[in-house]
Order: sequence, then C-alpha cells, then structure tokens
Amino acid sequence: MQEARLKTFIVEDNETIRENLVATLEELAGVQAVGFATSEDTAVAWLQAHGNLWQLAIVDLFLQQGSGLGVLKACARRSPSQRVVVLSNYATADVRQRCAALGVDAVFDKSNEIDALVDYCIAQADAQRG
Repeated sequence: MQEARLKTFIVEDNETIRENLVATLEELAGVQAVGFATSEDTAVAWLQAHGNLWQLAIVDLFLQQGSGLGVLKACARRSPSQRVVVLSNYATADVRQRCAALGVDAVFDKSNEIDALVDYCIAQADAQRG
C-alpha cells in the first residue's frame, strides 16, 4: 500500500529550479507535485479551479508575469488545512514580514534553506497522515 503523498502546487518560473525542487521533494519529503505555474495569472487560475486538490503551495516571489505576492493574496481564503510557503532568493527580513502579513506559513531562502523546506514538507506530510 502506497503512503499518502503531500499534494503540492509549485509556482516557480525557472524550469531547472522547478524540476530539481520537485525531484528533491518527491524523493525526500513525501511530496506529490500536482501542478505548477510560471506566472501569477496561471497560478491564481489553477489554485481557484483546483481549490481542494492541493495541500501545500510553494511560491516564488519573482515570476515571468506578475508576482508571487499576488498568488499569496489569492491563497488568503484557503482551507485551514492548506499551507502556503515562499521559496525565494530574496528572503530578507522585510520580505518575511510582508509574507507573514499575507498569511504565509513559512518563508525559505533558495540559497541556504532547502533542507529546512524539506523538513517542513516532511512534517506537513506526517501531519496530513494524522
């Protein structure tokens, strides 16, 4: 019997980063990527159309079109069991504050906090399994 995976939506416009992130999280953290977007409009449309299909959204702030901040605003009315985290090269104190104000559950720096993101995903996958 296969264990339940943490259904995760990825908002990242860099294809190499996205592919490596998905591979790492699927292998190490019990994540199942259920979709991805490279722009704000595409991400918001997917999240609204698939409201109950995802458990975690991982959002980059700088996208091909629009901003991850717009995606975060669109997640404001998500289910209490759904988590939204930011993965950015710009995880400054100001960015972390702004994300917290938008209801983000965690912020991770791409350059040095990938291990922390993996640990977070493992904890969320465990929590979803009860």
